[in-house]
Order: sequence, then structure tokens, then C-alpha cells
Amino acid sequence: MAHLYIAAAHKSSGKTTLAVGLVAALARRGLIVQPFKKGPDFIDPLWLARAAGQPCYNLDFNTMSGPEIDTLFARASAGADISVIEGNKGLYDGMDVEGSDSNAALAVKLGAPVILVVDTTGITRGIAPLVMGYRVFGPDVHIAGVILNKVAGPRHEGKLREALERYSDVPVLGAIQRDASLLAPERHLGLIPPDEAGEGTARICQLADIVEQNVDLDRVIELAQMALPVRPVIALIEAQRKDIRIAVARDTAFGFYYPDDLEALEACGAELVFFSPLSDPHFPPADGLFLGGGFPETHMAMLAANVSLKQDISIAIACGLPTYAECGGLMYLTNSISWQGEMAAMTGVIDADTVMCDRPQGRGIVRLEETGSSPWGLATGTAFQAHEFHFARLENLIPSTRFAYKVLRGAGLGNGYDGIVQGNLLANFSHLRSTENNTWATRFAAFVRDTK
Repeated sequence: MAHLYIAAAHKSSGKTTLAVGLVAALARRGLIVQPFKKGPDFIDPLWLARAAGQPCYNLDFNTMSGPEIDTLFARASAGADISVIEGNKGLYDGMDVEGSDSNAALAVKLGAPVILVVDTTGITRGIAPLVMGYRVFGPDVHIAGVILNKVAGPRHEGKLREALERYSDVPVLGAIQRDASLLAPERHLGLIPPDEAGEGTARICQLADIVEQNVDLDRVIELAQMALPVRPVIALIEAQRKDIRIAVARDTAFGFYYPDDLEALEACGAELVFFSPLSDPHFPPADGLFLGGGFPETHMAMLAANVSLKQDISIAIACGLPTYAECGGLMYLTNSISWQGEMAAMTGVIDADTVMCDRPQGRGIVRLEETGSSPWGLATGTAFQAHEFHFARLENLIPSTRFAYKVLRGAGLGNGYDGIVQGNLLANFSHLRSTENNTWATRFAAFVRDTK
């Protein structure tokens, strides 16, 4: 099981750009590359998945147990030639001061050699104590090589290599010159997804070219083969016969889904029917609806113009269609979205208005506690972790609104609650992950089946 971990000395080192290029370059060699991303994230995995031609799975200490991480990694990697895990933030960063949820901890857990990406802006000889410090700080972490990023030129590269060769035994696997054209397009939630970035495939090809020309891919593959094996711990549950249909909104406005959550719905007997709120004139025949997150605000004019589909969804939910909506999906179900001085009418299912703000209204790990009002929730008082990242807030929400969750940590809808409950609808800003601690996919599929 060849695999490796792409980490950085600190955030904004160009790690994601390099990871996407590396995955694409490996795939060009005819290798089956399985990408992974540490932590809760939707956008980076979309780029990694496009580069690999394979779904990208998230490995997250905050929502998954150790056995779940091992099992998902082992099963997803089973048919691959090489797996690449992209970290988040810096190698040793995390919420826990002891580092139990850090990239380093995940790399050790998976027995993965680490390739450290270092932003070399404004540094020469100092690269040596930086790299050696990272190596000494985590003696169990196998820092197998370094890729120098944002190098000013050949002279700069020579000084960096000379310092590392003189003072350390960590090999330099490659050096990438500073190039403004390599900067990934961003907006308020981070990177722009590849479907919206404009020639996303061409950009990935450009990154693959850069990696091929400047990174020793043969050595990278050799290092990946030094990884320790990881075996699944949790037994595979036999999939049920498909007897329900769940419509899933998926287009450039709605694309934030964990692939293993969708797979969990399918294993629970759901046939997933994908549709586009941007372009499909009518709602497909379905027993349930899943509206994931995304960027409805950047597409609000097109969403507003698709009146026939909005009416179909509004009528279906009013008639009791089991519906689950997260973040962007919640926003789509309100009366309107206001952003950058413009306002567009949405479905009006939830009697409130969405207002986009200049700063995040909720960001990071959330801890939710069941109130007992959810149509398919866990027992009252049960707590679990999820995550949120939204610049939106709701205004004019009626005071009598019922909520599925108390927010023990995080923002949610504000005032200590999240999860609007309205008939058979549950809509929240928080993004859930279907895990042993919160089997939302299993429970939602069962609710759809019972309602049908």
C-alpha cells in the first residue's frame, strides 16, 4: 500500500497547489491515484478528485474515530497504486496543544512518509534549522523529503540546497519557482471549485507540467513505497436493496458533499438521483431530497430565474417530502439571498431571508446537542461534532421556529441553536458527517423509507 503525506511548514505555503499537481502528474504516468484530505473541507477535495479522476475522501479526527479513519483509508486505497494525503494548515497544527489531531498525528497513524512543502520566501540558510526543527519536534514523524516552494530563482535555490545538504540529511525532492500564474483562484470561502475556476482541467494540467519538470517523481514514488500498511478495522456492512429514491442537488451552485456520506446513503438502500437547481426545469420523482452546501450566492440570479423548479421543490416539501439541507441548501430554501447590493428570490420554504456578510458568521468545528425536535435525530441530549463555514446569516426568522440542535460550540443559526425543523424538513448551517457518533445517513434513509 504505497502512500505519502503532503504537509507544509505553515498555512498558505502553496501545499494544495503542489498536491493537486503531484496527484495529476502521478495519474499521467498511468497510476491509479487515491487522494485524501485531512479535516473538514469540500473545495480542496474537488480539485484533488478532478486531478486524480477518483473521489477524494476526508480523514477527520474531529468527527471520525481512529478505527473509522483506518478503515476508510484502507478500503479507499485498496485498488490504488498510490495514495496521497493532503494535510491542512501546518504539519504540527491542530486544536489540541498535545497535537493529537495534527497532521503529524495522522501521518504517524497511517505510517505515511511526509513530504514537507516549505515556502522559501525571504529565507536562505535559515531553511536548515527550520527543517531540522520540524524533524526533531516530532521524532515519530518520518519527514522523508522537502519540496522548496516559491523559490526566487536559480541562485536562491542553490543557497537553499547547499544549506540543507550541509546541515541536514533530509533530501530535497524538488524546487518550484515563484510564479504568480500558479496562484489558485480564491474568493470568500477559499479556492474556487474547479467547475467554476474557468478551464479547471487546463489549470490542473499546468500544475502537473510544473511538478513533472521540477520534482523527482521517481523518488517520490520510492518514498511512498516505504509507507506502513493500514488495514480496515470495521467490518463492511452489506448494502441494502435499493427501495427508495433520494434526489441530490449537484451543480456548480451545490457541490459540497462527502463522497462516503453519499455512499452511506446508497448502502442504506437509496438510489441517488442527481439534479441541477440551476438548469433542470422540474424536480425528479423522488422519496427524499438532499440539498448540500455550495455557492448559491454566486449563482443566485440563475437560481431565482428557475421558477418552475423552485415551485416544484416548495410544493413537495409542503406536502411532506423528507428533506435535509446544509448551509447553501438552507439558504436556497429561504425567501431570498442578498449579496453585494443585489437580492434574488429563492424558494420561500423557510420564512426568513439570507444576508451575506463581509466576515464569516460561523467557522470551524461545532458541537451540537439534540433537542428532540429533529424528525430523524438521535436521542434528546446526545451530542456530536460537525463543522461550519459560512458568511451568511438569517434575518426575519419567525420566533416560533423549532430547532433540532443546541449549539454547544460554534455559531450555527445564532442564539445558541441550529437546525430548522419544519414538518419533515431539517435545515442547518452545520455540515454533518455520517460516522459512528452521528449516523445521519442511516437515520435519514430510514426516515425517507418510513415516510414513503
